[in-house]
Amino acid sequence: MAKKLIFATNNQGKVNEIRQILGDGYDVYSLKDLDIHTDIVEDGTSFEENAVIKAKAICEETGEMVLADDSGFEVDYLNGEPGIYSARYLGEETSYDIKNADLLRRCEAAKEGERTARFVCVIACAYPDGRVETTRGVIEGVLAYEPKGTNGFGYDPIFYLPERGCTTGELEPEEKNRISHRGIALRKMVEKLK
Repeated sequence: MAKKLIFATNNQGKVNEIRQILGDGYDVYSLKDLDIHTDIVEDGTSFEENAVIKAKAICEETGEMVLADDSGFEVDYLNGEPGIYSARYLGEETSYDIKNADLLRRCEAAKEGERTARFVCVIACAYPDGRVETTRGVIEGVLAYEPKGTNGFGYDPIFYLPERGCTTGELEPEEKNRISHRGIALRKMVEKLK
């Protein structure tokens, strides 16, 4: 029998990815699936703090164990921007085509070795007894020179993996989930949940 998991997100792309990573052992429910409309203020100063804020808020509301993540894209040439503001970069309603184009434009002068970047994901699990655990996943790469690929979502088309010779937007979903920051953090959390 599949275990119920509440994941504190409304991002359908993220929920689909989580379902693929976890497989059949878990029934993953988003806030939308459960008709939860809590307004959570993510005012933490790190991925860890924001993930914990989300998980605890929904755990307190539902009385059930809740997972949440905070993830983002860090570009070293831009001092780690957009970082924890990745979803809100240039405004939450701004399309990722525009966000990606802006990052590429801001990094036009960056030389080969200055384009290092990474995806970071922290998963927090809040338990009804007040305990909270976190796990972290990171995948290193570089900022591409132009967007490529239509798989994935968000910053995937501009995150280039030199060892694979493509962006994460060009990877097949199964391959991306196997190596992604979210996949790494989620698998670490599943080990803790066992």
